Amino acid sequence: MSGEQRRALDARLRSAPQVSGPVPVKQMREGFARFMSTFPVPPGVTRTRVEVGGRPAVRVDPVGEALPGTILYFHGGSFSLGSPETAMALTAHLVERTGVRAISIDYRLAPEHPFPAAIDDCLAAYRALLAEGVAAQSIVFAGDSAGGGLAVTTTLAARDAGLPMPAGILGFSPGLDHTRSGESMTTKERVDPLFTGDGMRRTGDLYLNGQDPAQPLLAPAVLADLTGFPPIMLQVGTNELLLDDSVRLAERAREADVDVILDITADVPHVFPAFIGVIDEADEAVDRAALFITQRIGTRKLGTLDETSS
Repeated sequence: MSGEQRRALDARLRSAPQVSGPVPVKQMREGFARFMSTFPVPPGVTRTRVEVGGRPAVRVDPVGEALPGTILYFHGGSFSLGSPETAMALTAHLVERTGVRAISIDYRLAPEHPFPAAIDDCLAAYRALLAEGVAAQSIVFAGDSAGGGLAVTTTLAARDAGLPMPAGILGFSPGLDHTRSGESMTTKERVDPLFTGDGMRRTGDLYLNGQDPAQPLLAPAVLADLTGFPPIMLQVGTNELLLDDSVRLAERAREADVDVILDITADVPHVFPAFIGVIDEADEAVDRAALFITQRIGTRKLGTLDETSS
């Protein structure tokens, strides 16, 4: 662990464009897209624009022969920003390290399309994969920030619709509580280099559109029954407002007898695994995430993960 790396990253993020402040949504979207475009995409993948479940998507394939399985990826952006491209670096690193393809969904965004539009789109994508004959046990839901929350709420919606469960859920700093009742929303207010509580409530209101946040699909960390869920892995840093979203969801998973890995790394920011090559902890975290995926779908790419486990 490098304290110098983490301090440099903290300073960089504090100067980044606002993604939840008092600026127009169009400006936030443009600033977020510019900032995320600075994350390099690894060379070991190809990208193809496709349509899945009636929505645009990007299929990310490893160079060479892909292993069986699908990562169904949901990008972050506070439910009102972002696209598959803004999450492409992290998505591509997962593909490169697992040898498994990913499909990243361009779900509808608030405020034009508030709750539950994003969940509906992600569920439609899952239905479409199942209808194509892709086995549920070969699919892992993954996402960062709001997309990590969608990985959980899409699973809730799938279970309640009687669909088979995916093989696993992977959330990078997932947003899991629109009631904003976690203690870390207060205790990490000035520690988090990216977000403020007021800013998160503002973008949250765009998604809520006046609806009560106290319902399972909006606050799964405090209200969801996770009975029957597949194994879950949550990766989160201690320097973020959303820390307790993961902590509390992990507790609910334990209470529901669901396998759960709560992977907390000290002194790192929101969605820290995206900063591969910037902080050592990011590379290590993505290795752990890739191992989770391959274990869930029963494949293993020969190389780094096998070498480190031998």
